[in-house]
Amino acid sequence: MRFVGSLLRQLFFQFRAHGLPVEMQIALPFKSSKPLALRERYLKIAPLSTESSIVTTVAELSATPIRTQARQQKPTFRIRPTTGWAALNVRELWKYRDLLWILVERDTKLLYKQTALGVAWVVMQPLIAAIIFTVVFGRVARLPSDGAPYLLFVFCGLTVWTYFSQALQHAGNSLVRNAQLVSKVYFPKLLLPLAQTLRGVVDFTVTLVVLLVLMAIYRVPPTFRLAVLPVFLFFMTLTATGVALWFSALSVKYRDCTHALQYFIQVWMYASPVVYPISMIPEQWRPLFALNPAVGFIEGFRWAVLGHSVLNPNLLCITIVMSLVALFSGAFFFRRAERGFADII
Repeated sequence: MRFVGSLLRQLFFQFRAHGLPVEMQIALPFKSSKPLALRERYLKIAPLSTESSIVTTVAELSATPIRTQARQQKPTFRIRPTTGWAALNVRELWKYRDLLWILVERDTKLLYKQTALGVAWVVMQPLIAAIIFTVVFGRVARLPSDGAPYLLFVFCGLTVWTYFSQALQHAGNSLVRNAQLVSKVYFPKLLLPLAQTLRGVVDFTVTLVVLLVLMAIYRVPPTFRLAVLPVFLFFMTLTATGVALWFSALSVKYRDCTHALQYFIQVWMYASPVVYPISMIPEQWRPLFALNPAVGFIEGFRWAVLGHSVLNPNLLCITIVMSLVALFSGAFFFRRAERGFADII
């Protein structure tokens, strides 16, 4: 209003200097519901006769100040950093479930975009590795396979381990790869590693088809035990997600965790019964060996496909407990570190 007052004052003295009495009328109507939106501004000047006196009229504004109206409009959603050990917000994850499926679809398309072999890489990687392990460990080292064909035996282990290792590796680097998305847009950051573990289910399904073909070649009949495979896959996903949450949160601040993750996966593979059966481990050491959750997944998978394994309920319970510990510990650590991702990534 200072600008309008000074303008009226200048016009008043100009007309008075020329001896012309005038009537000046200014109106500032607010036709928008928003207090800061001024849609119409106009200044109306109308000359009068020489006998009339000078009259100045200024339209009155609303009695409520604009700043007060803005304060009364409270925000509908506030984004605040968490403090302390924040709990896992499952309701928020469910609210953003559409974004989760979009991320899964995007990552699946980007993985096989502009590739010569496409989905064939999913089949070739465990199959070629199984052939090499059969020659090295089956023919040369002569490791036992509990009476099953060694190629089928080791391919069962590689089917599980390929999904587990790839889900762990991609999910562990998911935050660093999506740094621009993390720093500019608000959404539950937990969706990024979770999308990678779910995307790996597609590759696991394709590899499972190859396993069924090998079962037909070696004349291993499928049984009702195959119906238990989704249960083992579920706990594999939980374990991969939990461990990946640790590495993904640490890799934001310490970038060398990306290289450490690759070395960690290689060591973990040889500490798991991928190329050898758990029957080679002394019985008194098997509960300690079962603290590795991959032991229960691999042996359970072989029991469902081949029909025999030394896996017992005690070892299976240890595997389930370790899977839940990995998931919840990784989720709570991720939530605690999540508040600083946008600042240091």
